[in-house]
Order: sequence, then C-alpha cells, then structure tokens
Amino acid sequence: MRGGVSVAAGSVGTGCRAGGRAEGAVVRLGVVGSFGTVHEVVDLAVEAEGHGWDGFFTWDGVDLGGMDAWDPWAVLAAAAVRTERVTLGALVFALPRRRPWVFAKQAVTVDHLSGGRLVLPVGLGVPTDRAVSGVSGEAATLRERAERLDDALAVLERSFTGDRFDVDGGHLRVDGLQLRPVPVTRPDGRSRIPVWVVGSFPSARSMGRAVRYDGVVPQHRGERAEQPLDPQDVADVVAWVREHRPADAGPFDVVLHGALPADRGAAREHVAALAEAGATWFVDALWDPATATPEALLARVRQGPPVP
Repeated sequence: MRGGVSVAAGSVGTGCRAGGRAEGAVVRLGVVGSFGTVHEVVDLAVEAEGHGWDGFFTWDGVDLGGMDAWDPWAVLAAAAVRTERVTLGALVFALPRRRPWVFAKQAVTVDHLSGGRLVLPVGLGVPTDRAVSGVSGEAATLRERAERLDDALAVLERSFTGDRFDVDGGHLRVDGLQLRPVPVTRPDGRSRIPVWVVGSFPSARSMGRAVRYDGVVPQHRGERAEQPLDPQDVADVVAWVREHRPADAGPFDVVLHGALPADRGAAREHVAALAEAGATWFVDALWDPATATPEALLARVRQGPPVP
C-alpha cells in the first residue's frame, strides 16, 4: 500500500497497486505519449505497461503550433482496453474549454473500460492553443479561465456521486442533473475518479483549489512557470499541503513531470531525490519533436523506469 501524502503523519500514505514494480519504491513513474501516429501512441501505452512503468499519459490540445494532436479520450479508451495495470490520464486536461458534464461522462466511460485506472490531471489549459485564442466565446483571460475551472470542478465532484445535483457557478448553472453510472469503486472504497489539479506555487488561491481534490501538479508561479521544480521546491509544496489539507481528507498525490536525464544513473538519483522530498509521481515528458520521435520514445520506454 502506497501512493499519496499522508497529511496527518507527513509520510507516504495509502494507495493500492496491482503488479508492476516491487513495493517499497515511494514514487510512481509514468510516461507521456507525446508524438506519433494514433496507433503508435496507443502501442506506446502497451509497451509502457509491459516494461514496468506505472502510468501512461496522453495530452490535451487542439492547435498548438501545428503539432499533430489526437483526441485524448479516444486514445485513453483504446489504451484502456489494451492494458490491464497502468494508470491512465492526460497531462493535462484543459478543463475550462470543455463542457464539464460531457467531460464527466467521457471520464466515467474510460474509467469503466480500464477497470478503475483513470486519473484526471486538470488545469487552465495552454492560452496559446488556437482553440482558445482563435475562437470567439472562449475564456481568454487567466481570471475567467480560473473561474471556469472552479465551475467545472464543482460539476465533476457532484457528478461522480450519481445523485441529482445543482451547481450555481460564476459562468454556468446546472439544475437537477444526474449522471449514471458512477465511477469504479477504488480499493479504499471511494467511488470517484482521482482529480489532480495544477497548482501554481506558492499562490494560496491556486494551491487552495488543488488541496480540495486528490492531488496537485505543482508548477512555479509567474515567469518561472516553465522551470522544473527541484527537491527543495517539492518539499515546500508538500509542507504547504500538510498545513492546509485536513488530516482526514484521504490520500493525496504530488505529481511532477518533465524530461528525465538521459543517463540512467542520473535519472535514478533525480527520482530518488524527488521521492525523498515527498513527490508521489514523476511523469517523463518529452516535447521536442526533433528528438522525441516515436522511435526515440519507444526506445526510452523499453528501457523501463529508472527505479531508485
């Protein structure tokens, strides 16, 4: 049993896993299928599972500088029926530009296809995506995207209960909606899909939003947003979570992503340092199309995760 910050005791908390790497490791390792044909991306999920990775993630974009972008739900549905163990998700779902009740229905469908292996990393989305900046009526400002994210999260939280619900948000109103079926019941008894929210640290508003759910994908605030977090940064995030999240709120993940060092020894040391600081996930994500070719991604996955 592992996976999640225990805010009461300040240690790695609960979370069951079936198969994969040996128990005792304190951080789970995933990979992003960033480039390739849709068949190559789904095949990469199968390869990730076969070579011991803990998670496989796609990504959510529409028009990002001409990159080939596949629908994340189609990719995840295909990966769900071709794998048995790996956690599945997307880094990250741009929730403010989606209809949250449709998103909830898509999520529950993939959750059932996967047998309860889905997680939902969510954030504001990339403002340079032309699906936002080039389409009238979309939330263009940071403030409006944050408000729409709050509205969408409120819908998701209530929709997973299976009960009829209302939401009176800043940009939407839901009256008497009921979504069935509910997500697959998790080993800890909860019937909800874990939601990991992007948190700009040390913003109290952004981090406060994240600690109300099941995990945080932390990033620096402001001009440093694209810079990776070092172990001390992660330790600061974990300390903030322990201080602001109720002790009885359940397991909570601290999810890092970025490019692991190419040297296996250096990669293991990097993962070990982040784990020691309190990270519970690291997702290897390569975004340079010149080097992250489908062939390079496959070779990297086949090396297996750099277990500390």
